[in-house]
Amino acid sequence: MTALDTKQLEGKRVTVVGLARSGVAAAHLLQAAGALVTVADRKERGELLEVLNSVEESAIDVVLGNGYETTLTTAELVVISPGVPYRMEALERVRRRGVKVISELDLASRFIPVPILALTGTNGKSTTVTLIGKMLQASGKQVFVGGNLGTAFSEAAIQSLRAMQEGRSCPYDAAVVEVSSFQLETIEQFHPWMAAILNVTVDHQDRYESIAEYIDAKKRIFENQTSSDMALFNLDDPQVGALRHSVKARTFGFTRQPPLPSDLAGGTYLEHGRIMIAFAGQTQEICRRHELKIIGDHNVENAMAAATYAILSGCPLEAVRRVLREFPGLEHALEVVRDRRGVRFINDSKGTNVDATLKALNSIDQPIWLIAGGRDKGGDFSRLAPTIHQRVKRLIVIGEAAPLIVDAVQNYRAIERVASLQEAVELAASGACAGDVVLMSPACASFDMFADYQDRGRQFKRVVHSLPA
Repeated sequence: MTALDTKQLEGKRVTVVGLARSGVAAAHLLQAAGALVTVADRKERGELLEVLNSVEESAIDVVLGNGYETTLTTAELVVISPGVPYRMEALERVRRRGVKVISELDLASRFIPVPILALTGTNGKSTTVTLIGKMLQASGKQVFVGGNLGTAFSEAAIQSLRAMQEGRSCPYDAAVVEVSSFQLETIEQFHPWMAAILNVTVDHQDRYESIAEYIDAKKRIFENQTSSDMALFNLDDPQVGALRHSVKARTFGFTRQPPLPSDLAGGTYLEHGRIMIAFAGQTQEICRRHELKIIGDHNVENAMAAATYAILSGCPLEAVRRVLREFPGLEHALEVVRDRRGVRFINDSKGTNVDATLKALNSIDQPIWLIAGGRDKGGDFSRLAPTIHQRVKRLIVIGEAAPLIVDAVQNYRAIERVASLQEAVELAASGACAGDVVLMSPACASFDMFADYQDRGRQFKRVVHSLPA
């Protein structure tokens, strides 16, 4: 299938594995394209009640529980959600009989006739994708923003397909898509016009056997690009910067340590407190660093990456400046929740790995009460130790990884282990002094105690707002 022959799906038996947000959207897209759709999930009905209604109302076949793999035996195409391990034996059997297994990302991209601006990386994806979307919108473009963030890419594909079926043009001028390594594992034709890797740090080592395997998944974002496409690299990350030599697209970079290498077609850099862009023989100032509303060196990098995407896409410089000056940041990403009695409470629930938490800690100059812990993803918590010793006034740990964090931060005595997030917040609130910051940046996944990181962040905010004035 390509974007031009998706009619091949009509009457085709397709199994969608994984009933998460993207799996449900993929099932609806396939049905709209005329496929005979079955959705399968190893979970039982009681665990999936929230998503089952929309699927069953559409008369899509559903197979749950232990027998879900039987749906693969007659499938002519298999589409998997990001959370489904692509190397599981049942999927290997499907491949051995010549049936393709693709990601929801790959499927959706085939219905999108407008430029796809895709971005991956360990940290900062959601902030950068949101910024790019706002910049394009500020310049008058109709833009889809989603993917791994927020709305599944297949939702945009459904809108595009319906427009095509009704003889209308695509409702979008561009699609800005956050992409995870899980989604990239099973791409076949996914072809972004602009692609980037923001950074690569140790993450998801419960899924990958090595950091090299993780990087291999990430760099597939460039796999189908040609010389008429563009690829952007974080030059301050040596593992990412080196990848620019192996792509077919025109290469650009961003860095906090200029100058830009001469082998690039252009890029963005920080010089004497000014964010600059060099492109097409011109060098222009985008804005001053202090004008950014979002805090931290990592957000300077995110701002540079977003500005590069926007300006290469034709956005006026003034629209880019305005967004950078006004954007307050994302929910759950260094989000200021409340100032209470001189103590600032910050929600960084999106800090689901060690590097994200380190960036959060290094973005705050005040004494920190850190709430950390959750489900371990194979992170090296010992890397937190020097910064905790230097910046953290008290460490409060929760969740399954609590003992691992305690063991990793040796010779640090100001640690409390508590049973719940509410207890952690109340303990910090009772002990923090005016001028302190209470930061929840878990360095872990949320699934031991919460539905997801959004649920964790919202529960943190609920507890913080319930504290008496």
